[in-house]
Amino acid sequence: MIDLSRLVAGNMMSLQLADFGADVIKVEPPQGDPLRDWRDGGQSLHWKTYGRNKRSIALNLREAGAMAVLRRLLETADVFIENFRPGTLEDMGLAPDVLTEINPRLITVRISGFGQTGPYAKLPGFGTLVEAMSGFAARTGFADREPVLPPLALADMIAGITGANAAMMALFARERGDAQGQVIDLSLLEPIFSVLGPEAAIYKTTGKVKERSGSASNTVSPRNVYRCSDGKFVALSGSTQTVAMRIFDVIGRPDMKTDPRFATNVARVSHRDIVDTAVAQWFLTRTRDEALAAMRAAGATVGPVYDIADISEDPHFAQREIVVDVEDADHGSLPQHNVFPRFSATAGGFRHPAPAIGEHTAEILAEIGMTL
Repeated sequence: MIDLSRLVAGNMMSLQLADFGADVIKVEPPQGDPLRDWRDGGQSLHWKTYGRNKRSIALNLREAGAMAVLRRLLETADVFIENFRPGTLEDMGLAPDVLTEINPRLITVRISGFGQTGPYAKLPGFGTLVEAMSGFAARTGFADREPVLPPLALADMIAGITGANAAMMALFARERGDAQGQVIDLSLLEPIFSVLGPEAAIYKTTGKVKERSGSASNTVSPRNVYRCSDGKFVALSGSTQTVAMRIFDVIGRPDMKTDPRFATNVARVSHRDIVDTAVAQWFLTRTRDEALAAMRAAGATVGPVYDIADISEDPHFAQREIVVDVEDADHGSLPQHNVFPRFSATAGGFRHPAPAIGEHTAEILAEIGMTL
């Protein structure tokens, strides 16, 4: 796999496959992938996480010799990832028809903000823009305040996982004989728009735009984040009728089970503020641990609101090894998310840490019988 992408989406995509054994050759400019410049405490921790299990070759693609190397790499590659602005690959002399001539079996994944076609195709497409334009931000936050953008590269992450799935579907189709190579047009916009689910249908049939509801829901009730007496928070969801009834029993309000305002989910959503007030008052009289124990004993769906410090101490995360220590040249080891999902027969794993810029240039060139 040849990964010519920059920043998050392409790196997230190639990481999924690298973790399961794909030989990902990361083609970087001499100054490195810009993801390396995202620093915390002076360290490129984003790169250390999303660059693991990959090899790095540094090429200045403005030079003819470097372009010749890239073409040679593409001759035998299964997958090629790029995320230039639409039209840039064509300007480089690597339009899809040219790629087909180089390697008819090549799966090319073209990641862009808005897709390869349409009025916005040539616009810069960082995840922040599509998180806003997809309708996602308009649904996030509280009704009386500004829309809230996610505090991490959510659109890129969703697109990256979508891209890995798309590449595998294309490879399966190729191996089954349904196609040879093909081009996958993957925008950041469409995967995160899909997260909104039926909102387009809701708007068409009701004429209403769903407003922001904070941590509550306009679909089910009760559902929210609640403060406990010790200042800690829990998240609770009464997504089914049975669970909602259990919650009313736990909070000592069995009368709400037969009250027409709360007897059905539709009614509860219409009277969400009253439901939330009743539930919130109960949580405020108990510590988080007390509240969790009582709710769980009754079969209600509830969980603590964790930050990363809480996660580092939680026994479930530890036993499942959701966070694992990975070899690191600067720190000896660093905690990272483990390989997922978990396969029973062909498990993924860690082969080597994220490479330095161009760390494998000589090695990769030797494999294809070339030098710069």
